Order: sequence, then C-alpha cells, then structure tokens
Amino acid sequence: MLITDQQKADTIEDESLCSMPHLAKLRQNGAHFKRAYTSNAICSPARASLMTGLYPSRHGMVDCTHTVEPYRADYKEGLPMWSQQLAEQGYVGGYFGKWHVERSEQPMNFGFGRFVANGSAQYRQYREELGYRGKVFLDKKMVRHEGYKDRIFYGVLDEPQEASEPYFLYDQGIRFVKEMAEAERPWFTVISTLEPHDPFVVSKDYYALYEGKEIQLPENYRDDLSGKPGLYRRLRLVWNDVSDEDVRKATACYYASCSLIDDQIGRIVETLKETGQLENTYIVFTSDHGELLGAHGLFLKGVPAYEEVYRIPLVIAGPDVKPAVYDDVFVSIVDLAPTLCEWTGSAPLPGIDGHSLVPMLRGEPIERESFPWNEAYSEFHGQRFFYTQRLVWHGNYKYIFNGFDEDELYDLNRDPHELNNLTGDPAHAEVLKDMVKRMWRRVYRLGDYNMAHSDYGMFRFAPIGPDFEEHPFKLEGPVAQ
Repeated sequence: MLITDQQKADTIEDESLCSMPHLAKLRQNGAHFKRAYTSNAICSPARASLMTGLYPSRHGMVDCTHTVEPYRADYKEGLPMWSQQLAEQGYVGGYFGKWHVERSEQPMNFGFGRFVANGSAQYRQYREELGYRGKVFLDKKMVRHEGYKDRIFYGVLDEPQEASEPYFLYDQGIRFVKEMAEAERPWFTVISTLEPHDPFVVSKDYYALYEGKEIQLPENYRDDLSGKPGLYRRLRLVWNDVSDEDVRKATACYYASCSLIDDQIGRIVETLKETGQLENTYIVFTSDHGELLGAHGLFLKGVPAYEEVYRIPLVIAGPDVKPAVYDDVFVSIVDLAPTLCEWTGSAPLPGIDGHSLVPMLRGEPIERESFPWNEAYSEFHGQRFFYTQRLVWHGNYKYIFNGFDEDELYDLNRDPHELNNLTGDPAHAEVLKDMVKRMWRRVYRLGDYNMAHSDYGMFRFAPIGPDFEEHPFKLEGPVAQ
C-alpha cells in the first residue's frame, strides 16, 4: 500500500500536467476508481478509516492526533485494524513513513513487525551522511500575518532526490521487500509519505520538470464565494498576498513532489520484478485526502468541502485485477480494509462500514444503482474550531450540511467547479430534500448519535429533520458506541 498525503485525485489522470508515468502503468494494468472519496478532509480521521473500515464517528479519531486533547478525539479502545487481521493470518508487516492514525504512534501495536516513522532520527542521520544537515532554499515564498508565525508556502531546495524523505522511506520499504523475498514469507507493507502535503517544498531537479511550463490557474480560482458559507470568504483572505505567479510556482512545486514520489513507485515496482514477486503482489495507491491548490482561491484542506479535497486517487493492481476505469461507481476509503482482508483470506473485520471491492476488481457484475455503490458519504467534525459537516454524493449531486452556516448543493455534471450553490433554488427543492434524507439515513446507519439527536430548537435548521421516517437502525447512545 502506497499512501501519499494531501494528493488531489486529478494529479494522476491523463489530462493533468502532473507527470506520474510509473503510476500510469499501474493504472493501465489495474483498476482506477475516479469517484473514490475520503471519509474526512484531514489526516488522522481519514487514516483511521483506511485502517479500520469505519467512519470517524465510529472509530473516534475525529480530529488529528497532534491538534486537540484526547477528550476531543481518541481512537476507541479495542478496535482492530486490517493489519492485525493479516498478521494473524501469518503475514509479516512493515510500515514506513507517516502513521498519524492514533495517539500511540506505534503501528507495531497493530500488526506491523517493523516501523520507521517519518521525521525519524534514522532519516536525519541518513541526510547527515549524505552531507545535508540543514536545508538550503534556492527559492521560497513565506505567508505572513500579524500575530501568527510565518509559514513557508512553497520552496525549491538545493539538494538531490536522494536527500528527500520519500527516497529514504522507499529505501526502507525496498529493503523490507527484498528481505521478505529471501525469507519466502508472506508480507504486507505500507509506505506512507508526508509529501505532497504543504509546505510545497521539493528538490531543484524535480522543480525543473515544471519550470517554464504553462501552468493554468484553476477554473474556479476567481470564485467570489458568494452564496456560500462566510467562513470560506474569511479563509480566502489568508491568501491575499499570494500573486498569480506564486500560485503557479506553488503548483509547480506540488506537481514536482508528486513526480518525485512517482519515481519511488517505479523503484519499488522494479524491486518486485527483480525479486520475482510482481506477479503475486497486490499494489494499492491512494491518499488520505486532497488539496485545494488554488481552487476557489483557497489552499490546503479542511472546512471548504470541495471536490479537490474529498475526491482521492485510488489505483489497485495485481493478480486477478481486471483492468478497468470506474467513473460511475462511488467507493470510499473505508472500502480498503475489507478488500485487503478478503484478498488475503484473513478474518473479516467485525461490524465495519466499508464494503469489499474484490468482486468489482475481478470484473464481476455489481448493482451500480444500489447501495453502497450509488452514493458516497463523508463526515467532518470540525478541526480545532468545531466546524460540523456531513457530505453526501448521489448521481450528479453533492450535498453539504454545514452546522455553522448555510448548506451547499451542487450539480457536479453541470457545475463541476462548484460555483453555483443550489440550496436556494426552488427548482432543486425536491433534490435537496432527497439528499438530506440520504444524509439522515447514513447518520442512523452509522449510529452518529449527536447528529441524529438534533431535534432541539437550536438545531432544527436542516431542510428536513432526521425523523422523517422510521429508521431500521437503532441509536444505542454514546456509552454503547
């Protein structure tokens, strides 16, 4: 499993200026899911969903491990992960890179026999042995605001790819794969890079791939955000001092970071070939969430609930995987855990929210118009400032329940750049109600207790309430959860 952090789904598509040729080969020989969605717009909730097959309201890690106290977000004790199921089946696991799933920061507690973290002492020593102690910037842009610490927006480093952390982490993974081949042991590994997460910093050789190329600003870059939550407009002010040229340079650095990772993917695929393991190894490439990268004049990820953040890259290749492009099926990051368990003959995770993709990957027919493949769902529990959101996708439409401002409804076929909020359009009143009903059904299905118990006067502002029908799922309350 190859995981990036904060990578937009469209960076791996043919129309993109971003160059990832090694991943393109995997796409051609595997399954590419174009409507794959994360469960949450930030790292820890999404990563815990990937490992457990559960939505954040069920696994408890509703915010990032380093940003809030445990009373705000904590992984529920005793929940198993797919890695533990594989370990019990006899597989040897290695984890190399960013974990950020739960607070112990110890994947070895969850079925992995070997672990090297990102930002580790091993990596610092490795850089020093190459002759790199600090970082020398050839170019960089700082974002400054009174009373806040200055932050790097983008930067170009005077160092080769070998000094980068992705190169180092893939080295660890390659070493593990070679050792497992010699030992003739069944194995699984996760290589998880921080890149292309902000700040968008990359080595000069990869930046050179995009320097001088005509990088277009996003189609929705000039969106004035009218008819949308006021918070979005406040967030846009953060980037007032960023010029169009800065946006193009930041995009070049971001794409360059993706290209750096792609070369590492090429290295590990070549290792699988050399060790005779490529034909019996499944490869999953994905990201925890996306990146705005100038969409609507915004950057990073979080409360602005746009496609650039929630749609994630997902490519799966390996034995028995029928090459296909799925652009009419909704899948989720929570579907990966049951898929891995079924593939390996491991015990299924009990009571999870995800559904195995194995039948689809084998080319077996599925009911595209039926649950769960006919809709997607995500939760957002607010980061530090408690911005409650729930999102539903069905057909052409996307609905965002905003617990802090007006809701949003978009027709993604007619308005792929999400410029026109349709919640106030009488012609879409019935569509809006249908989407809200779908949200409430998910709320009950997941046992999302706080959302379902919102009939008090201060919370009765959804277009239709949660108890519009008798739900088949019983809410057991916070203690039972």
